[in-house]
Amino acid sequence: MNEIIRHAAADTPPARGLRLGRARAGAFGVLDIGTTKIVCIIARIESDGTPRALGFGWQKARGIKAGSVVDMEEAERSIRAAVAGAEQMADTRLQGVIVNLSCGQPGGRIHHIDWPIGGRAVTEADLRSILQEGVRRTHADGREVVHCFPAGFMVDETGGVEDPRAMVCERLQARLHVVDAASHALFNLGQTLHRCELEAEEMIASPFAAGLATLVDDERELGAICVDMGGGTTSLACFAEGRLLHTAQLPVGGWQVTNDLARVLSTPISHAERLKTMHGSVLESDEDRGELLPVPMVGEEEDQIARIPREMIVKIMRPRLEESFELLRDRLEASGLPMELRRRVVLTGGASQVIGVRELAARVLGKPVTVRLGRPRIVRGLPETAAGPAFASCIGLLAWAAGEGRPLLDITPGPAAPKGVVARAFAWLRERL
Repeated sequence: MNEIIRHAAADTPPARGLRLGRARAGAFGVLDIGTTKIVCIIARIESDGTPRALGFGWQKARGIKAGSVVDMEEAERSIRAAVAGAEQMADTRLQGVIVNLSCGQPGGRIHHIDWPIGGRAVTEADLRSILQEGVRRTHADGREVVHCFPAGFMVDETGGVEDPRAMVCERLQARLHVVDAASHALFNLGQTLHRCELEAEEMIASPFAAGLATLVDDERELGAICVDMGGGTTSLACFAEGRLLHTAQLPVGGWQVTNDLARVLSTPISHAERLKTMHGSVLESDEDRGELLPVPMVGEEEDQIARIPREMIVKIMRPRLEESFELLRDRLEASGLPMELRRRVVLTGGASQVIGVRELAARVLGKPVTVRLGRPRIVRGLPETAAGPAFASCIGLLAWAAGEGRPLLDITPGPAAPKGVVARAFAWLRERL
């Protein structure tokens, strides 16, 4: 059985019903590595338990595709620039960061563990053994466990137990949510951070972080799906009873919409992104037919400008976003989640800001699903430009650092004695997750 290298529990059992874990002390950094942008925030937790941003750095992402590192040198330059901007503003030097997990096609699954106790009190060692059993059942070639969260316990025939430690029973049943990702993608990310002289102190699944930033308490308790529509991927997280129950990722995002515009209109990618941001919509109107937009042509002189009706933008963008929501619908139906947990969908992320995207999602997902747009909570010290849906994942990392959403225990496996250069490098990443 693999050695336990991390858990996020306090030294003493939390009070029953307590959903907040131990907050970070002093200044800390969070790093959101996305396909289109890299964001670093340095913050501290105030006396009221909320984060305050001390420094903020933003950089266009290079060397990243679908959340994964594809060019270490380019990715290193982008990360260094974002971190340096935050460090300069906060007058603080970072050695480690809390990082979002969007690389390696992360996915989640539920395990039900039945553990014999034998009439004695449940100990923390029992809980760790249960989590290790969940990790063992999840193991697959080329995949690495990142999170193993308890999602509820049953003491003998009594369900709804949040912390069974010190309780006497014959058998302890646990429901575990395990998140894993491709090992090679985690290794490449760890190596890139190492080149930036940074350690990955913790890794948090991107949709989980986005949910912490955008869902209200009742949504997390009654059941809701947070859909983070990023530049290269669309990821989802299901919450219920105040816990994370399911995660998944789709290989589609806002970049595909930009690429469609560039290809069909034969315009530079930078201008296609500008068209999407300023004029993008999936709702047709009569006014769009009469409004002409200037579009420069690829390879032509600067004065060679074509003019296209705005409705053409809609006709290019709508099919791609429809396809994305169809994939989302199919993934939700295949997840095995009961319909009562899928009735409410909250869209966030940069691609969710397209005009009409909520209405399109509601039509594709169908009744009885209701859809709303989610904006992250306000964080003191952040500029207004960093308060929109595109920054939901990064703001959710701050919420995690404040202790929000932390489970009773969270562990990942690690090798006993790594051998060779590659094994030692992978162990370095594991030791810091």
